[in-house]
Amino acid sequence: MPLLVVPFVRRRLGETLLVLWLSFTGVTCTGSEHAATATLPAFSDLLPHFLVEPVDEYIVKNKPVTLACRSTPATQIYFKCNGEWVHQDDHLIERTVDPATALPVMQVTIEITRQQVEKVFGLDEYWCQCVAWSTTGTQKSQKAYIRIAYLRKNFEEEPQAKEVALDQEVLLRCHPPEGVPPAEVEWQRNEDVIDPQTDPNFFITADHNLVIKKARLADTGNYTCVAKNIVARRKSNSATVLIYVDGGWSEWSKWSACGADCSMWRSRECTQPSPGTGGKDCQGLDLQSLNCTSEQCPQTVSGAEDVALYVGMVAVALCLTLLLITVVLVYRRKKAGLDADVADSSILTTGFQPMGIKPSKPENSHLLTIQPDLTTTTTSYQGTLRSRHDTTGKFSMTNGPLLDPLPKGSHTLHNGKLTSNPTDFVSRLSTQSYFKTLPRDVANTSYGTFNFLGGRLTVPNAGISLLIPPEAIPRGKIYEIYLTVQKKEDLRLPLAGCQTLLSPVVSCGPQGVVLSRPVILSMDHCSDACLDNWAVRLKKQNYEGAWEDVLLMGEELASDPYYCQLEAETCQLFSEHLGTFALVGESLHMGAAKRLRLVLFSDAYCSTLEYNIRVYCMDDTQDVFKEVMQMERQLGGRLIDEPHVLLFKDSYHNLRLSIHDMPQAHWRSKLLAGYQEIPFYHIWNGSQRYLHCTFTLERLSLSTCELTCQLCVWQVEGEGQSFTLDFNIAKDTRAVDSEFLLMDSNATALAGPSAFQIPYLIRQKICSSLDAPCPNGADWRMLAQRLKLERHMSFFASKASPTSAILDLWEALHFHSGNINQLAAVMADIGKQEAMIFLVSDGEC
Repeated sequence: MPLLVVPFVRRRLGETLLVLWLSFTGVTCTGSEHAATATLPAFSDLLPHFLVEPVDEYIVKNKPVTLACRSTPATQIYFKCNGEWVHQDDHLIERTVDPATALPVMQVTIEITRQQVEKVFGLDEYWCQCVAWSTTGTQKSQKAYIRIAYLRKNFEEEPQAKEVALDQEVLLRCHPPEGVPPAEVEWQRNEDVIDPQTDPNFFITADHNLVIKKARLADTGNYTCVAKNIVARRKSNSATVLIYVDGGWSEWSKWSACGADCSMWRSRECTQPSPGTGGKDCQGLDLQSLNCTSEQCPQTVSGAEDVALYVGMVAVALCLTLLLITVVLVYRRKKAGLDADVADSSILTTGFQPMGIKPSKPENSHLLTIQPDLTTTTTSYQGTLRSRHDTTGKFSMTNGPLLDPLPKGSHTLHNGKLTSNPTDFVSRLSTQSYFKTLPRDVANTSYGTFNFLGGRLTVPNAGISLLIPPEAIPRGKIYEIYLTVQKKEDLRLPLAGCQTLLSPVVSCGPQGVVLSRPVILSMDHCSDACLDNWAVRLKKQNYEGAWEDVLLMGEELASDPYYCQLEAETCQLFSEHLGTFALVGESLHMGAAKRLRLVLFSDAYCSTLEYNIRVYCMDDTQDVFKEVMQMERQLGGRLIDEPHVLLFKDSYHNLRLSIHDMPQAHWRSKLLAGYQEIPFYHIWNGSQRYLHCTFTLERLSLSTCELTCQLCVWQVEGEGQSFTLDFNIAKDTRAVDSEFLLMDSNATALAGPSAFQIPYLIRQKICSSLDAPCPNGADWRMLAQRLKLERHMSFFASKASPTSAILDLWEALHFHSGNINQLAAVMADIGKQEAMIFLVSDGEC
């Protein structure tokens, strides 16, 4: 009778045992039919071993990854990820039998999503392993690490253009963008891939630099560094490499025969080699002369015609000299007259000096284009200089040429605050087609009616204002203009990759109105203000509602209708069009950081054992802070400490919050873990405005009111802040003070002269004095330098009146803190006596 034997190997305690099994144990015969009974093998003494183990995977965009594990013999297989068992319902199980060994085989697969990885990203790398069981014991597989794949857009170092002499070595550097997995690099010349295997004159170093060992003329071209991984493919800017040939001199020719002027010549040419592709010309003389000896020089006699020629040449030279002297004298006299005009400060100060100082009539009074009003009588000026926002002074609408008469039926322009009902204004404008996008959030909207004198709109406590300079609105036009802060949840911007919203979304309108000069929109931003870390773009919403990039900061052109000045916490936007704007930043490397404002609130009144502390982590802009304050006021919350600012870096690490050092005898935290955590992307995206964590504490007795603790907020492997709290929860039961929301007591709309610190007529005279270039530099350029605005010289120079653009920016920057005395001192420092123009009263202007 045949015996069936199947061998297999088992390892235990380092020994290898050969087991024989599966034999027939008996035969029963009945007639011609035979039946056999097989004894089933015993697997109870075998440990499982893995046929397939999970391997490292990368999550590309939002596509989940699948991990697989196969073992034999195994009764159960489960995955464990980051130390926690994966729920059995998440396992996909498949059971088979190995046909070669007849052993049972179990295969298990699970899916890992991007959200799962992000939850623990920053704590440690996300890993999974599978554990297989048999009746004998368990075996663990290797760990598989799951990482989120990305490739940043900007190269850390790009190749630079070079001009290299023939046969010299060329080095082109390239440091690819940061990525996971690390990017592979290839080089292209004129879009063709460079292969060092086929052209050994090229060599790519271990750190991705390209070396041309010996430059050839054929190597001239545009070189591009290309980085790619499983996520994306990026190209650097092309670098032009020019291989040039310097020229060499040929041999000297033979000397020529001696000429009539008793000299002889020889020459050589730059042809060995000829200069090529921008190479240098030959150095030295290409023509050389030498006096002939007396024997070689032919004798000539000067005749009478030569004498006449010489006399004529001398006469012409004398005439030209006399003419030149005359021109110089006339020019100097005229220049002296022009300097007198510029230096004569009475041109700019007549009619604008303190009483008791009689202005002298300037020699060139015809240069005044606007005559001052001398009919107004005032008392002598005494006291310190005062700000131009003082709305108690009256502006004469009838005595003087400041205002053109308005046509009948036109709106009346008020000097100062506009006090119409804002609800009526919004309702009225919403019926007009061009105001159909105007939000009805009256608390975050301001409006006004303006003409050529300009004005200012401000959204209170939001860090947002709109300056309408004089002459921005064409004469004869009257515009109703609004300024509002859009809710981010109502108006989402498309953000991709490492992009983040850095500012509020601000609308000013109506769109399509004609402006003669740019207006200035001021708004907060939350970047670290280091343009080396960011690519900051200005986005504008078009008529169809789509968002467009209209400006990349640092690459503005003089012809662009937009220009941005980024200060430490604010942005000043010059715009020739009204519309909806926002600043979007894209980090160039992991050093880029956003400013987060950390604000703590608690319940103003607590009658239970539980007590809540809410920690808000918001963009450090006034508009978000205002919204949170308004919301907490409705909730009955109170501010329990001064806000702190935290720099949150683009490092993909989460934000952690923890509470410590509570008196254990009186308080305990109901938080089960040691800390709370906010995922990186929730903060970096910038679209979630009210991100916060709540710490629920419990006091052991209702009589316990004193609370001391330390609350810490930090980014993993980054910066942190701590709050030391020590207060009585029952002592101050006031909610958020409503007066806090009215800190900005300035009017939301100011029209005409009250909106500016510099009077209109004085402004015009300063511009006429400084716009014209001055030989000694005492013009608008020196004004920009003294006001520390010299980095915007090219922008100012592109304007018809550079001085006017400088004064507009000064007004926008110093509306709340402007010092007219300081500006007057700057004018005096320049050498202009126009500084005296500020020593006037409102009645004189």
